Amino acid sequence: MGFFTKDATGPQPALAPLSRERVTACLDARGLNYGIDDDGDVGGVWDGHLFYFFVLGQQNEYLQVRGRWNRVLGTEHLDAATRAVNEWNADRLWPKGYVRVEDDVLGVYAEHTVDYEHGVSDAQVDQHLACAIATSLQLFEFLDEKYPEQAAEAKALQEQREQEQGEA
Repeated sequence: MGFFTKDATGPQPALAPLSRERVTACLDARGLNYGIDDDGDVGGVWDGHLFYFFVLGQQNEYLQVRGRWNRVLGTEHLDAATRAVNEWNADRLWPKGYVRVEDDVLGVYAEHTVDYEHGVSDAQVDQHLACAIATSLQLFEFLDEKYPEQAAEAKALQEQREQEQGEA
């Protein structure tokens, strides 16, 4: 039997189309906290980093998980940060990382996007979310090692916020 020979076991069940509701159902099933903003975008915070879960495309066929590294780097670090993210991209399949100038600071992002034009199972959506969050956090840890002062500042600020929220 050749590689391109049709499967004799019969037709496979159709996969359901991707939707924002299926993404939130996966987040709910894992008991994860998230919110939906005024634009209808689903987002949450993991280890202090903001993540969004976008359903994109003309037929809502793309699932993109985008995380932003929650550290403050001035634009004078553009070359070094870009080199660090390129080092990550050269050695790993995902997430794709990139750096961009946002006013007077750098935004460093991780993205994992998949085309589910032909449908997707709930297990695939769950795997996509879990993989994208986990590997994005690995990228952010990699960057924390490159920028330990900025990481320490951000972690101290996060602890302070959490303490203030606990007192309120």
